[in-house]
Amino acid sequence: MSRLTRRQLLENSLIAATAALAGRAVPTAAKADENTSPNERLNVAVVGVRGQGRSHLHAYARRRDTLVTYVCDADAEVGQSRADEVEKLQGFRPRFVQDVRELLDDAEVHVVSTATPNHWHALVSIWAMQAGKDVYVEKPCSHNVSEGRRMVEAARKYGRICQIGTQCRSMAATRAAIEYVHSGKIGQVKLARGLCYKPRGSIGPRGTYAVPSSVDYNLWLGPAPQRPLERPNLHYDWHWIWDYGNGDLGNQGIHQMDIARWGLGLDRLSNAVFSYGGRLGYQDAGETANTQVIYHDYGDRTLVFEVRGLATDSLKGAKVGVIFEGSEGYVVLWGYDAGAAYDLQGNQLVSFTGGGDHFDNFLAAVRSRRPEDLHADILEGHLSSALCHLGNISYRLGTSLPLAEMPRVLDSSDEVQDTFERFRQHLADNRLPLEQLEVVVGPHLAFDPQAEQFIDHPGANELLSREYRPPFVVPPAGQV
Repeated sequence: MSRLTRRQLLENSLIAATAALAGRAVPTAAKADENTSPNERLNVAVVGVRGQGRSHLHAYARRRDTLVTYVCDADAEVGQSRADEVEKLQGFRPRFVQDVRELLDDAEVHVVSTATPNHWHALVSIWAMQAGKDVYVEKPCSHNVSEGRRMVEAARKYGRICQIGTQCRSMAATRAAIEYVHSGKIGQVKLARGLCYKPRGSIGPRGTYAVPSSVDYNLWLGPAPQRPLERPNLHYDWHWIWDYGNGDLGNQGIHQMDIARWGLGLDRLSNAVFSYGGRLGYQDAGETANTQVIYHDYGDRTLVFEVRGLATDSLKGAKVGVIFEGSEGYVVLWGYDAGAAYDLQGNQLVSFTGGGDHFDNFLAAVRSRRPEDLHADILEGHLSSALCHLGNISYRLGTSLPLAEMPRVLDSSDEVQDTFERFRQHLADNRLPLEQLEVVVGPHLAFDPQAEQFIDHPGANELLSREYRPPFVVPPAGQV
């Protein structure tokens, strides 16, 4: 029997099973009400478990209506250790596998929850949805713009529930703040500013390093090109290498990019994008910017994003947060579960507090079979992730320019010049030699948000996708 036929059979059986689950309306919002019947329980496979995936494991293993049945990671040492942890939490040891394809044909797996490196997010998710499983995928949902749209196509084609791990969407504080912005209580909001002020040090010199013996490097690379390990640490530091990560814009910043877009009420990509910055303050194996400004032009609204990987002061009390500038006041979110609204004189009007459980929301939608019940459906994840990718595309196509020449090439508006001056002062505060410093200045790229293509720029369009290493290939448009 071919693999495709097995998947078709599996899809049919799981659709029937999840429809039956939905009909029983099992409550999941309150932990005390979780159903313990094996017939109501959802079996979960967690893929990529070294970092954020560990929180996935603990979230599912502590529930009474879910059971972790598989742990999957390219690093056998990490995976086996996590399987041991899960056994202690739920009293049942999940099976460990290194290759995600080994668990996809198991009809007893209902949910795939993935926290792999970014370059694997789309492929794990699409393969899982093709196999009839629902998916929780970490942020950013994609490694490039095309992948995100393919994930949306797969979710709709196979009728799957797919949630992205932008958990701020389930936080009471964030939801209340967005409602306040949308209510008009700070007037007309034309500007949102996302902040990722998160110091990051050097990842060490570029070289050729040994891959840990416990890692299947072929599986770790997956869709990425075959190349040696060129940084001291395989794990985590992949965030700063283009083949695998998207810099802090796509690591931490995706959360704040998502909130900024949400607060502006935008359900599409921008009309144009522009970015400048650099990897400043040290030389290392990293490739992505550690200091970066991105502008997204939406015509009547603007989304600005700032990444700072060197030591920095806060802006209006926020370092990792979002600021909405209104005609009658402003709202600041300075954490996942805290924020406040102010009048134009800086007097606090109201505060926003409270957390939430993003996994609860996901599992409730798995049971209801209603994508609209999700706080962060894959379409929302695609749009916000793509805004990060578009900013990086402008940066990657940029050319170096002396810092002193920057003011003359930037827009003359007060906001653009003020943002640059804070950028320059930030570098001065870190004692960088400003007179010798060069900054990468990207092109202003016009974009068609409906076609999700750049206008008259083939080079930029090439970066909307990537070359895939067989057999780890994300299918093109119309072929998911």
